[in-house]
Amino acid sequence: VAMNFWPGPLTLILNKKKDSPLCDAITAGLDTIAVRMPDNELALALISEAGVPIAAPSANKSGKPSPTDPKHVIEQYKTGQIAGIVDGGRTKIGLESTILDLTSEFPTILRHGSITKEQLEKIFPVDIKEDTTPDTDGKVKSPGQILKHYAPSLPIRLNVTEGVGETEALIAFGDANITGRATINLSPTGDLKEAAHNLFAALIDLDDETEYSGIAVMPIPNENIGIAINDKLKRAVDK
Repeated sequence: VAMNFWPGPLTLILNKKKDSPLCDAITAGLDTIAVRMPDNELALALISEAGVPIAAPSANKSGKPSPTDPKHVIEQYKTGQIAGIVDGGRTKIGLESTILDLTSEFPTILRHGSITKEQLEKIFPVDIKEDTTPDTDGKVKSPGQILKHYAPSLPIRLNVTEGVGETEALIAFGDANITGRATINLSPTGDLKEAAHNLFAALIDLDDETEYSGIAVMPIPNENIGIAINDKLKRAVDK
């Protein structure tokens, strides 16, 4: 599977060897480890220069929308909270990687991303399972299993086709015939890849409590990469 999708947006969950030199802090005390090879020249150069695997968390505060541009990182962290930023430009895809658990009887998607179930099934001789259900016992193999995740400060309404409030911002998709106090269209042409690329940037840019009372989101087709988009949006809804 790595040969087919690496470097690229696919994270693999593997069993950690009993004699592994990795410290427990890296694996959150679990007996599994998540590994990935990013498709980014700057990141690959950094790994090559280090000469060892690099343990790195996401560049967002826990639960908040993932940054897709260096400016988003600057906006989330106050002066002094981070030493600096390695600026590799805006992300190519805009969504986190697909997470595939290979420690179970069947390969299992724990977090949807730009690499779809259909793509994975083309190279596996068995059905790909899915387990993106919210965590309830605190043992999380993947951020995709956290109930509230990717959430801006403002409340979000999904599948809005009419009745946008006067003080609501709108995230539109396709040929939109409604508007909000401010409107960002993820893809006027209805391209799901373009929508995925723009999703988190839109959530971050509209998350302004001084300007808007909430964010309304138009329906996104629940197919291909749209499944990942809708999964992120559902977890962003204020519970």
